[in-house]
Amino acid sequence: MNDLLKSLGLDAANPNAGGFDGAWCGGGPVLEVATPIDGSRIGSVRQVTAAEYDRIVDRASEAFRSWRMVPAPKRGEVVRQLGDRLRAKKAALGALVTLEMGKITAEGEGEVQEMIDICDFACGLSRQLYGLTMHSERPRHRMYEQWHPLGVVGIISAFNFPVAVWSWNAALAAVCGDTTVWKPAPKTPLSALATIRIAEEVCRANAVDPAIFSLAMGDVAAVGERMLADRRIPLVSATGSCRLGYRVAEVVGKRLGRTLLELGGNNAIIVTSYADLNLAARAIVFGAVGTAGQRCTSTRRVIVHRAMQAELMKRLAAAYETVRIGDPRKSDTLMGPLVSGDSVDMMQAALRRVPAEGGRVVYGGDVLRGPQYPGGGYVKPAIVEATPSMALVKEETFAPILYVIPYGGTARPADAAALERELLEAIAIQNDVPQGLSSAIFSHHQMETELFLSHVGSDCGIANVNIGTSGAEIGGAFGGEKETGGGRESGSDSWRSYMRRQTNTMNWSAELPLAQGIKFGE
Repeated sequence: MNDLLKSLGLDAANPNAGGFDGAWCGGGPVLEVATPIDGSRIGSVRQVTAAEYDRIVDRASEAFRSWRMVPAPKRGEVVRQLGDRLRAKKAALGALVTLEMGKITAEGEGEVQEMIDICDFACGLSRQLYGLTMHSERPRHRMYEQWHPLGVVGIISAFNFPVAVWSWNAALAAVCGDTTVWKPAPKTPLSALATIRIAEEVCRANAVDPAIFSLAMGDVAAVGERMLADRRIPLVSATGSCRLGYRVAEVVGKRLGRTLLELGGNNAIIVTSYADLNLAARAIVFGAVGTAGQRCTSTRRVIVHRAMQAELMKRLAAAYETVRIGDPRKSDTLMGPLVSGDSVDMMQAALRRVPAEGGRVVYGGDVLRGPQYPGGGYVKPAIVEATPSMALVKEETFAPILYVIPYGGTARPADAAALERELLEAIAIQNDVPQGLSSAIFSHHQMETELFLSHVGSDCGIANVNIGTSGAEIGGAFGGEKETGGGRESGSDSWRSYMRRQTNTMNWSAELPLAQGIKFGE
């Protein structure tokens, strides 16, 4: 552990400074960090004070004034080098993510690969920050729009993706000419420190002000609430719970600032009577069990046609029996621990509500004890037979609980009208939750898949066919609707969130005609 931290520029014995504004700082309380793998201490962080936070934002504002004048392709080159540096540190940084958060090694390294991929994407994007040209109704006038750097972007990230979410925001913001101030999750601060140290190396090698990538590790009073109310930060991008999102929207909205919110997910897979159960079962297990059910895109609900329910339940139970639970650093482990004892308690409280709400736990849910399960965070993933009316199925429990809900008749629909009627029933169940992040359907019937993707189909920001709810690629815009927040991060045209749009009209005539044919003073 000590060698790993040292290779990433961290100190296992002494508190690491939790703030970066071009120089490292931290005069606030010390935060001790333990691994959920066995509860042992990893290291500690000296958080920043309110005064240090103010200096961090001032330096980020100063860095913005010079960074915005760097040509976008040159900014892209710095981000490209950041991606290369992350490639060199992939194994070490991935191992730290596993150690600090508890996800298995493949997922820890996969998260760093997401960072590398978004750096590649952003580098190419730096030459494609396109505006549009429009035809003016006035003679000898030209209209167009362009996009300018926005300013300092505040990034609030969650524990479950302790580094990737920062990169989705920071890489795009950087090529757009913005600087960033990052408030990482208090459960995973060391991964954030290691990431910013890597970014610092790249900036210094390019003679770029390192404060384009700033860090402010601190509590809610010193950093969180101050960032939301800070008029020096025109955009706050926040990833976390719906409760967090409501607070971010309230405070930032009061100052008419912008928000980019990626919040809760209560993701469903519809399994129709035309589904390939081999594909569906594999996708469900990965979506429900991967990262111990602690992804915002984790599969929480399966809405299965009654004609397929018995066979699917049989396959899921058999697959769950093969899930190897234990130390996430071991190569044969498929599911590590939950991130904390609070998460275990939350899962158990949800399962205790199942019978009272009319459901039944048909598999798992136990807290695992014994020397092979140190730390108290290991659980068996649970499968619950549920009904759409249960309050639990409308909530996001950030743990490996899968609710299976039947729909339709006991036989495959006899005609197109019955097929549409039954699928609309399933879609209504899927959409009848406050969240709207990710969704999927398993079917080889074109009418079903097209209906699911239509404007009367899934109301989620992500809708997939014959793949699961997890595993989004960085090339597509990521985010959702309703209480998920409506924001979009990562690919596609998400870069526009980090810039300000300007419409320009140029008159190259000797006259001054007005729009809408208005005559003034003639």
